[in-house]
Amino acid sequence: MSRTVSRQDAAWARLALLALAAAVLVPFVAASLRGVLWALLGIAGLALAAVGLWWTLARFGAMRIVGAVLCVAAPLTVLALYAAGGMLGPAALSLALWAVAVGTARRAVAPGPTAPVPAPPPSRPWAVMNPRSGGGKVDRFRLADRARTAGVRVVLLGAGHQDVAGLAEDAVRDGADLLAVAGGDGTQALVAEVAARHGVPFMVIPAGTRNHFALDLGLDRKDPARALDALTDGVELRVDLGFAAGRVFVNNASFGTYAAVVGEPAYREEKRQTTLRMMPGLLSGPSAPRLRMRADGTCADGLQALLVSNNPYRRAVDASRPGRRERLDSGRLGVLGVRVESAVRAAGMARGPRAAGLLRITAEEVVVEADTPTVPAGVDGEHVLLPVPVVCRTAPGALRVRVPRGRMGTRWGSGAPEWPRVIRLALGRRAATPGDDP
Repeated sequence: MSRTVSRQDAAWARLALLALAAAVLVPFVAASLRGVLWALLGIAGLALAAVGLWWTLARFGAMRIVGAVLCVAAPLTVLALYAAGGMLGPAALSLALWAVAVGTARRAVAPGPTAPVPAPPPSRPWAVMNPRSGGGKVDRFRLADRARTAGVRVVLLGAGHQDVAGLAEDAVRDGADLLAVAGGDGTQALVAEVAARHGVPFMVIPAGTRNHFALDLGLDRKDPARALDALTDGVELRVDLGFAAGRVFVNNASFGTYAAVVGEPAYREEKRQTTLRMMPGLLSGPSAPRLRMRADGTCADGLQALLVSNNPYRRAVDASRPGRRERLDSGRLGVLGVRVESAVRAAGMARGPRAAGLLRITAEEVVVEADTPTVPAGVDGEHVLLPVPVVCRTAPGALRVRVPRGRMGTRWGSGAPEWPRVIRLALGRRAATPGDDP
C-alpha cells in the first residue's frame, strides 16, 4: 500500500530535515570541530549512567551504592562541564531541534488510524465496576450512580475473587448490547474477550490506576465520567486484541524479570523494596531467567526480559508518556527484548535503539520458550504461569470499542523515523509504507 503525498505531509518532512540539519550544525557553529568532542562527552556520560544503573539493579552492598552515585554524578558532571565550557545553551538548543526533527518526521510519515464510525445508542448497556480500583475512583466520581441514570445495568465487584468473564457472559445472554468496564486493564481484558467473541461493543471507563488502554483510546483519565458520553454521542472503533497462550491482553504480556517481580507476593504492598531486593538475582544470579524468542523469522536467545504488546509502543522508554502507542489497529504485535549481562553491555545501551542488548521488532506471532515447563508472565499486570512454549498472536480488528465523539487526540508517531521516507516526502515523492510491493 502506498501513501498519497499531500502538501501538508511534504511540509512536515521539509521542516523535519531543516530541524535535523540545524541540530547537527549548532554544536559546530558554537565550538567548531570541538563540537565532536562535546558530543562524545555527552555520550560518555550516558554510558556511565547506564553502568551505574546496572550496578544499582544487579549488585548488592557497596557496588549498589557506587552505582546509585554514578547514576546521578555522571550526568551532573557532564552538565557542569558543558556549563563551564559555554556549551550548555548550544547543547540544549541542539537537543530541542533534534526533538523537533524527530517529531515532525514522525508526523510526516505516520499512518492514520482507521476513522471512527457513528454508533447508535445501546438499548441495554451493562457495566461491571470495581470500587477498589484506582484508589476508589468509582465512588469518588459517582460512576455507578451516573451510569444507572444513563440506563446502564451496573454490577459492582465485591471483595475476593469473582468470575468477571462469567458475569459478562451472563449479561450477553440476558440481552446486553454493550459491555462496559470501570476497573483496571486486567479486568478490561477479561470483558473485552467476551465482547469480541460475541461481537458486542465494548466501552472503557478509565477508573483504574494507570489506564494505559484508556490513554491510547484518547479517553480523559482525569474525569472518568466523561466516558459515559459514548452512550448517547459515541463513535465506534475497531481495535486489535493480543493473545498469550489463549489469554487476551489489551496492553501487553511480559516475560522474564518484570513478570517474576510482579509475581512476588510482597510486590503489591512494597513495589520499590521488592524490586531492589529481587533484581540482582534475576539479572545476574543463577536464577536469572533466560528466554528464547521466535517471531516472523527473527530469533533471540538469552533474553532476561521480553515484552509483547498489543500494537507497538512509541518508544522502548518514554518517561513523559509511558505506554503510548501510535495506534491500536495496525495488526501487529510490538516486541521488546532486553539482554544485559555486564556493565559493558549496560554502557552500550547509550546507543539507544541500536544497542546490542536491545531487541525491538514487530510481528504477527511471537513464540516464547524457556528451559522450564512453565514461565511466569504478567498479562496486563496480572501474574500468571503459562505453559511453554507460549504463543502470542494478534487478532486484528477483533474488538468493537465505543468512545465519546469528543475524545482527546491520540495520533502519535512511533519509534525512530525512517529518514529515507522523510527525504522522499520532502522531495514530493510518495513514501512507501512497510510491506509495499517493490
